Order: sequence, then structure tokens, then C-alpha cells
Amino acid sequence: MKKLIRLISAAMIIAMAFCLVSCGSSKEEEPETKTVKAVIVKQLDHASLDEIAAAIEAQLKAEAAAAGVVIDIETISGQNDPTAIKQLAEQAIAKNADVIIPIATMAAQICASSADGTGIPVIYAAISDPYGAGLTGLDKVYGTSDALNTDTILRMVFAADSSVSKVGLLYSLSETNSEVPIADAKAILDSKGIAYTEATAESPDEVRAAVSLLISENVDAIFTPTDNVIMAAELAIYEDLKEAGIPHYAGADSFVRNGAFATCGVNYTDLGKKTGELAFKAALDPDVSFGSDFYLMDGGIVTVNTETAEALGIDYSSFSEIGEVIEVITTED
Repeated sequence: MKKLIRLISAAMIIAMAFCLVSCGSSKEEEPETKTVKAVIVKQLDHASLDEIAAAIEAQLKAEAAAAGVVIDIETISGQNDPTAIKQLAEQAIAKNADVIIPIATMAAQICASSADGTGIPVIYAAISDPYGAGLTGLDKVYGTSDALNTDTILRMVFAADSSVSKVGLLYSLSETNSEVPIADAKAILDSKGIAYTEATAESPDEVRAAVSLLISENVDAIFTPTDNVIMAAELAIYEDLKEAGIPHYAGADSFVRNGAFATCGVNYTDLGKKTGELAFKAALDPDVSFGSDFYLMDGGIVTVNTETAEALGIDYSSFSEIGEVIEVITTED
């Protein structure tokens, strides 16, 4: 009897040990959920970049959910300060980010330079001239371009008012985004024999002063490319332009939502979604090849501020021949 009890006890001990080993093995074999860390670096805070960042975040979350991975997203702003942007890029690298996503040209240039040689992909958003910005042909650097069709916007200027004889060019000398569109605008206006006056600014106060100069020069319309410096001050100038009866044609719908008259360009939510899609692919495979220098977003979307149009007394019905017309009102977003 004692022998039988000893045999049963031994069998139970062996069974328990086997169970512990088996359970432990099963637990060890469970794969850990992959976590992807993405750092979004906005050049500064304003409507366009905020819209793009929100769309990138949403797309990254959707991509992660579909792939069954955890996504850790950090969105930060450099407040248009090169030193601050460089510090943010270096912090992202120190945190072993799987992908860095800069929004706007200066942020993209600084992040690409900082990440060079680290193996971390940089997927930029909303670069109007990737070639001119030196963002092509770089290892692990790719992104989306919102290259502006200046000819189309100037077509809008003359479609709304065929009597325009003088155009104001309002932009920042520090914005690489503005260089090509302003050069294009000058060439187009010269070919039409239309006079133009330039006014540049590097701060909100300077933007207001530049607008005052253009008003005093009696321009019939003002053109601004996708210029972040001017965009950040749009809410401070649109009332002055309305009172002066001068329509402001700009390079992005965010200007129009902040009071400018009209634009024809890309949808920044769509651009953000595409950037998020590309960034997620790069985060999972840093050596992924996208097969081109950058992804050029489709334009052709005309955005009109109906409140501004009414105040200026402009009939914009002809814009429907240029592209899909989207009507908005002024907001402070």
C-alpha cells in the first residue's frame, strides 16, 4: 500500500512538472505585439500643418490596426525655429523612432540631415519643391509634394476679374516653398504684360506691413504660394484686404479657411493620409523602395471663402471650369 501511494505521488509530481514546463513553454512562445514609434515634426503650428498632422495620425492608427501592431505617435512643433527643430529631430533619434515625419520644407531638411546615417527613415509631408529643397536622391528620405500650379491660380485671378492690371506678390524670402511659384508668377505676368509689386515678410508684424504696402500700391489682387510665414498671419490680414477690396489668392485651402478669397491646390487631409500610408510602410521596412523621388499629390480642387467673396462682390461661378469648387467660411482653426 505504501509503495502504491509512493508511486501515485511520484506520478503526480511528474505530471505537475510536465504541466509547468508545458505552460511555461506556451507562454514563452506567445509572440510579442510589435510597437511602431512614429514622431511627427511640424515646422510650426498653423491650419495647414495641423490638418496634415491630424490626417497622418489617423492614417497611422488605421494602418497599425489593420497590421495588428501597436502605434506610438508623438506630434511636436518646432515653432519655425531651426534650432528647436534640430533638437526635436535629435530627440526622436535618441528615442529610437521607427520613422520621423516632418511637415514643411525647413523641418524636412533639418530632419533628413539629422537622421542621415542612423537608418531611420524620414517621410516628409507637403514639400512644394523637393528638388529645390535638396530632398531627392537621399537614402531613406521620401514623402509627398503639394507642388503648386501657379498658372491655374493666375487663371482664376483673370477669370474672376478680366480688368486686373496689377498683382501683388506676397511671400517670405525664407520659405523655399515660395521660390519657384513666385518665379513662375513673374514669368506668367510678364508674358501677359501685367504689372506686379512684390512685398516680403518674415514675421506676423512684417506681414501686416507688407499688406499695407500692397494696398497703398493699389494692386487689384494678391497672390501668395504655399508660404508658411504668410499663412500663419492670414487671420491678421484678411479683414484689411476685404476692406480694401483686394482678393487674396493663396496656395492652400487653409489660407481660405482663415479669410483669403480662393485657391486651387491639393486636399491636405488626403495628403496627410498618403503621407501616413508611406510612413507606416517605411517604419515596418526601412529599406522599402517607393520607386520615385517623391509622391506628387493631385490638385485641381478650388476652394472659395463665400463670406470673403460676398464682401468683395466677386462672382466665382467661372471657377467650376477650372476644378471642383468647395465652398468654406472663415474659421480660426
